Amino acid sequence: LRFAHPGDVTPLDVLAADLHHAIERGEIDIVFQPQVAIKTGRITGVEALARWRHPTLGPLGADPLFAAAERADLGLALSDHIQQVALQRAARWPKGLSHLRLSINITAADVGRAGFARLFLDRVASSGFPIERLTAEITETGLIHELDRAAVVLDSLRQAGVRIAIDDFGTGYSSLAYLQKLPIDVLKIDRSFVSGMLADRDKIAIVRAILGLAQALGMKTTAEGIEAVELGQTLAALGCSYG
Repeated sequence: LRFAHPGDVTPLDVLAADLHHAIERGEIDIVFQPQVAIKTGRITGVEALARWRHPTLGPLGADPLFAAAERADLGLALSDHIQQVALQRAARWPKGLSHLRLSINITAADVGRAGFARLFLDRVASSGFPIERLTAEITETGLIHELDRAAVVLDSLRQAGVRIAIDDFGTGYSSLAYLQKLPIDVLKIDRSFVSGMLADRDKIAIVRAILGLAQALGMKTTAEGIEAVELGQTLAALGCSYG
């Protein structure tokens, strides 16, 4: 796998080697993407997204960043760093933003590590960010093999006040078994279903089915990749909660 940029092509192995020092040098940064209540247009929260300010390649998004982390066996270290930075930064928001929720990503590897629930809750407490305004989004960089064990971990977070969301539902490894086994509050509909939805009956059918499933299970829904007013209006009419 290679990532191209003007005038050069950098192998993933080089990025993996660079990542060993990137965290130490503070090159891994966070940006916040707004999450909006579709019916009102009000910003209700933000999702913390990782960006790598590479010294020679410039800004890199999450895909090459996490691919490099997987190659370098730094996935857990990267996840720890991103969670800590996002929580600390959000804890310093001014009072005018005190209504916003913060969504941060946790991976299957996070959930599978021993003592993760306690580690995560201690990290939240140390940051000072109000736990009742926190959402943990399960990202599917890998399959959760032990759903029963994962359910215990996520339930510990949920009992402490953290809202639980499944990211990119319908793609990767996520399945209906997750909805049955895991304590989920929010389903995030992947942008691959949302983008171009108005011109594709199959996509509309899939989104409608996901929304109906979530409603039947008492879950909220968030649609990713809304980039047009008409699309947002359609999703609102279908019953989607956030975008």
